[in-house]
Amino acid sequence: MRVLAIDTSSAAVTAAVHDGVSVLVEVTETGAQAHGELLAPVIDRVLRESGVGVRELTCVVVGVGPGPFTGLRVGLVTARVMAEALGIPAYGVGSLDAVAAEALGTGAVDGQFAVATDARRKEVYLASYDADGVRRTGPDVVRPADVEAGLAAGPVVGEGAWIYPATFTDPREPRLVSGGWLATCAVARLRAGEPLLGTAPLYLRRPDAVESAGRKRVTQP
Repeated sequence: MRVLAIDTSSAAVTAAVHDGVSVLVEVTETGAQAHGELLAPVIDRVLRESGVGVRELTCVVVGVGPGPFTGLRVGLVTARVMAEALGIPAYGVGSLDAVAAEALGTGAVDGQFAVATDARRKEVYLASYDADGVRRTGPDVVRPADVEAGLAAGPVVGEGAWIYPATFTDPREPRLVSGGWLATCAVARLRAGEPLLGTAPLYLRRPDAVESAGRKRVTQP
């Protein structure tokens, strides 16, 4: 098994190569407005440093969000194009699930917890998980002030918890999605025979840029 995992749902671009047993290489670059420019070099670097040729890949895994429209689309389109060109499957994993897997796997949490990532517009993407890392609620896009008090007061991982400390009083690492943990999460599910998502995005809200409802009439001089 040779898995390439990529995620562009947050302020970082991250990619990793997994051999079915462990993560070989992970590379993460921050640049909230430069996902399109950063992703190809990051993929090239993880493949070179892992020693895995692109033709050796057996599947591509991509974080499907939730995340901002433009950045998330970069990763999804790249995963689909690579998979089609190589004739291999592309699988989706919820980006918040990858953050949850890392929090649980590194011992950052040991009971029920939540993941909150930055949704911009003074909102967060939020999901809650049980002690085994199984998602209980969400993901949803909410204002911090509207988060249930009990949930906000418990352990919350993800960048959103650090941005809004007045709401989330027990913020914990990790803050961003890790390509390595995205791959680890996908491999574990594949080995367990669990169904993975397709590559449909979890936008949760409409993009900022929308087509004009009407067309201006063109008049001849």
